[in-house]
Amino acid sequence: MKKQNLVVVGGGSTYTIGMIMSLIAEKDQFPLKTITFYDTDGERQEQIAKATDVILREKYPELEKFSYTTDKEEALSNADFVFVQIRTGGLQMREKDEQIPLRYDAVGQETCGPGGMAYGLRSIGDMIDLVEDIRHYAPDAWILNYTNPAAIVAEALKREFPNDKKLLNICDMPAAIMVSYAGILGKDVFELVPEYFGLNHFGWFTGIYDKDGNDHTQTIKRAITEDGFIPEDAEIANDPSWIKTFKQVERMVNDFPDYLPNTYLQYYLYPTEMVQKEDPDNTRARQVINGRQERVHALADQIVKDGTTENVELEVDIHGRYMIRVAASMAYNNGDIFIVMVENNGTIANLPDDAMVEVPAMMTNRGPKPFAVGHIPTFYKGLIEGQLAYEKLVVDAYFENSYEKALQALTLNRTVVDAPVARQILDDLIDANKEYWPDLHKRSKEAVLQ
Repeated sequence: MKKQNLVVVGGGSTYTIGMIMSLIAEKDQFPLKTITFYDTDGERQEQIAKATDVILREKYPELEKFSYTTDKEEALSNADFVFVQIRTGGLQMREKDEQIPLRYDAVGQETCGPGGMAYGLRSIGDMIDLVEDIRHYAPDAWILNYTNPAAIVAEALKREFPNDKKLLNICDMPAAIMVSYAGILGKDVFELVPEYFGLNHFGWFTGIYDKDGNDHTQTIKRAITEDGFIPEDAEIANDPSWIKTFKQVERMVNDFPDYLPNTYLQYYLYPTEMVQKEDPDNTRARQVINGRQERVHALADQIVKDGTTENVELEVDIHGRYMIRVAASMAYNNGDIFIVMVENNGTIANLPDDAMVEVPAMMTNRGPKPFAVGHIPTFYKGLIEGQLAYEKLVVDAYFENSYEKALQALTLNRTVVDAPVARQILDDLIDANKEYWPDLHKRSKEAVLQ
């Protein structure tokens, strides 16, 4: 089995140590020759990298080389796989994404609604530049991108790199939900085979099977409606915000019992309630800054100080394991089934062919081979088409520098709807993102009337 050269872009992320522990846990499935971290923030990356060096010396001695750098050529040359996890603007801008919409009683969330648009318009340019760099230095590398908001980023990358067959956009949220399904069933998550359709952060499980073909969907529905639903993945299991989010699944299943929902649908189905529950001074970004970020940095400092991992508790999470299993299936042509983002091309029969949909696919060394979903019911089709139009308009706004397209996008989004409110939010977001967004121009009256 060939050993792979892996580059992690965004090496200073608070998720990186969890990714490293996942690589160690999955080293028989996805053996590595080298691991390289690449980040534009050298100071932040160095802290995580020094701790990683200790972890790898103890737990992955067969790894030939670990390095970290801010030099793109050094990082990307000879890569077989590149995992991408960047956050343009950092958590400070995420906090603004969440706070600004709340001023106008609209959902403040990093990937949904106005916050998602703000984050998307910041991410697109950096992602395009990064893919160009990867293709310059490692033209044959697989790129697994899980930069948020994944739906908007995927749409932009599809337009910019329409012929790139080794660029895959992926999200671990369906897998995190499936960890809880596995807990209900007393199974390992990788024993389960999902049926699913939708867009990123906007989809539904239509069936959950095991590898023997047994259908566990109704068992899961009954458990959720009778006993509730809790997060079980190590990264989120004890997080009060995620506990509340998973609890909301019970209500969604009761209100719309056809399918099992992605947790993010709460923001679109109950936007007024979601706003009422939020504290603008303690949004999710602030919770992460004061919670996971402090915890991970303290953990890294402790490992470096001690020169060992003996005094800390390190956990494997689904975020890393999912990415690695997908990569392994492509590297070794395993044909395993995972939920990923692909261009529709008839997979969901009554949605546009050019939509970037999220569906189960067999992962091969020729890329993902999605399974046909067929026609979806009117209610779900209507919701998806509105969200899809919003996503496309956001990307239009980026490439066309169009204020009108951005305004149309926010007005369409179910978390806003009201056009005057959309305009107020948009103007505030433009002001907050001057360093990051393209200039969004309004057409003159003369141009409109021509």
